[in-house]
Amino acid sequence: MMLQLVNLFEYESYASIQELSEEEQSLFELAEAQLEKAYAPYSNFYVGAAVLLNNEVVVPGSNQENASYPLCMCAERVALYSCSALYPEAIPLKIAVVATNRQSKISKPIPPCGACRQVILEYEQRFNSPIEILLKDDTGKYYKFSSARDLLPLAFDGSFLIK
Repeated sequence: MMLQLVNLFEYESYASIQELSEEEQSLFELAEAQLEKAYAPYSNFYVGAAVLLNNEVVVPGSNQENASYPLCMCAERVALYSCSALYPEAIPLKIAVVATNRQSKISKPIPPCGACRQVILEYEQRFNSPIEILLKDDTGKYYKFSSARDLLPLAFDGSFLIK
């Protein structure tokens, strides 16, 4: 048997929001504001997102739950799908994601779920451009990943479907 390390990745971490660029701080502020617009009566897990497009527009999103859980929609997908609906030619450059569980503190970065990672990856491939993923935890630390591939190293993509 051979043990191999596959696709190691790097990320940056910051002790406070002041260490981020003004642009990134603004993205987090908008994502934080989206927490109040989230609809999460079942899980009490509130998520806000904000996507920066190459046309300098920022599009927000918040998670939307349903009693039938498979019908729920994550904040990341709400924001990205809104980008496509409103600005179909604009390229997503960055997405800031914040989340809170009103029942307990979370001391590590809260990453996008697997479905959202797959959707972010699809947008990266669609526009042939990585999307920087910005996260934070409840202790005030911030994290920056350069691409969805960092969070989804063995990703399924369109190359498997081409004949």
